[in-house]
Amino acid sequence: MNIGIVSAAYIAAAVLFILSLGGLSGQESAKRAVWYGIVGMGVAVAATILGPGVGHVWLVVLMILIGAAVGWYVAGKVQMTEMPQLVAALHSFVGLAAVFTGFNADIELRRVLALDETARSALTGFAAILAHKTGVEISILKVEVFLGVFIGAVTFTGSVVAFGKLAGKIDGKATKLPGGHALNAGAAILSLLLLVVYCQGAGLWALLLMTLLALFIGWHLIMGIGGADMPVVVSMLNSYSGWAAAAIGFTLGNDLLIVVGALVGSSGAILSYIMCKAMNRSFVSVILGGFGSTTGPAQVIEGEQVAIDAGGVAAALNDADSVIIVPGYGMAVAQAQQSISELTRKLRAAGKTVRFAIHPVAGRLPGHMNVLLAEAKVPYDIVLEMDEINEDFPETDVVIVVGSNDIVNPAAQDDPNSPIAGMPVLEVWKARQVFVSKRGQGAGYSGIENPLFFKENTRMFYGDAKASVDKLLPQIV
Repeated sequence: MNIGIVSAAYIAAAVLFILSLGGLSGQESAKRAVWYGIVGMGVAVAATILGPGVGHVWLVVLMILIGAAVGWYVAGKVQMTEMPQLVAALHSFVGLAAVFTGFNADIELRRVLALDETARSALTGFAAILAHKTGVEISILKVEVFLGVFIGAVTFTGSVVAFGKLAGKIDGKATKLPGGHALNAGAAILSLLLLVVYCQGAGLWALLLMTLLALFIGWHLIMGIGGADMPVVVSMLNSYSGWAAAAIGFTLGNDLLIVVGALVGSSGAILSYIMCKAMNRSFVSVILGGFGSTTGPAQVIEGEQVAIDAGGVAAALNDADSVIIVPGYGMAVAQAQQSISELTRKLRAAGKTVRFAIHPVAGRLPGHMNVLLAEAKVPYDIVLEMDEINEDFPETDVVIVVGSNDIVNPAAQDDPNSPIAGMPVLEVWKARQVFVSKRGQGAGYSGIENPLFFKENTRMFYGDAKASVDKLLPQIV
């Protein structure tokens, strides 16, 4: 395949990736958008393998087949509740690939520079590109390699820690070493100095030392971020992996890798900003701190949680005209989305208005709840974002909160000393009646107590979310 056909294939793949990103912004177009991405990646891989200067094609194809088999197996084993940690794990692979590619480019550059002119003229592929670079171009290449390895290493360890926190294998609380911010800043400054030394001709040791520092920064940075901020962290790591890929794209002279990396990096950064805005926090505060900060003691919560059984909830639903359902991670854990969908169908068949309220950071992943509801075939037009539905709670008869905690916590508005003070939340307590489906009386993922559970118009519907909703279904008339 000549370079012209490869370039045309890259352009087609880039267009498909852009269409994929655009389609993922809406539930109705998401499925089609996924196929755009699949086809685009297929075109990109095929064009790269069959392009000029690629050797050992059989080995590349063998590795792709092995990777595809492993990916197929893992995808079949992973539950929807485990998607956030899977995404974090996949980000770590992108970071590690960038590190390996950067080191390979450095080793190849040193090999080429050690050859005489006659030997260089016989080189092919990437080595031939390196052989014809001027001194300035080599310096630029070293910067590209350095940045690719640095971002990749930060992404790798950061993603591993995020995976551990999301999977419950690492404590979700923010943990820092003494002088945490200073350590991160010191490692970053030393890495910058190593960049200067590396560009001036230092050996492989400079790249290795920087890699160790970057691995530490990624580990320490994400360890210092609380579990409640993990949705933002996953989005941020997605952005990092994109920029790492773009940097390596410059190193390899691969235009498509540059475009795709920039698309992933910018979209991840935009999503991180949107989620931070939804939490009323700055991106810097998320990265540099744990979850929130307090200036005094939190408000004392008075009263007690009042339980209710399935019969009581069903009676309220049968009498209600308008119902809003607020899903959270508890719904994902219980895999209750199908039962919730059936409840929605029965309520709508009885002539009631049923809608869903989705907070931007509900669940453990951006769009987590939207994906689950789409999987359960809940109609798209009744799934509304927080800004679209928050003003409707005072006119709502019944709100059912399924496994949510922090995103429906009135302390965000009422308690200036709460760690989530100022965070926009779904104002469910303004409805006439609120039923909270919850396993027990424990606090949410962030460990913050919720005054909603003690309010006079709130009743606690204890138990597994799926089992609880299944008890309601026969009683809805």
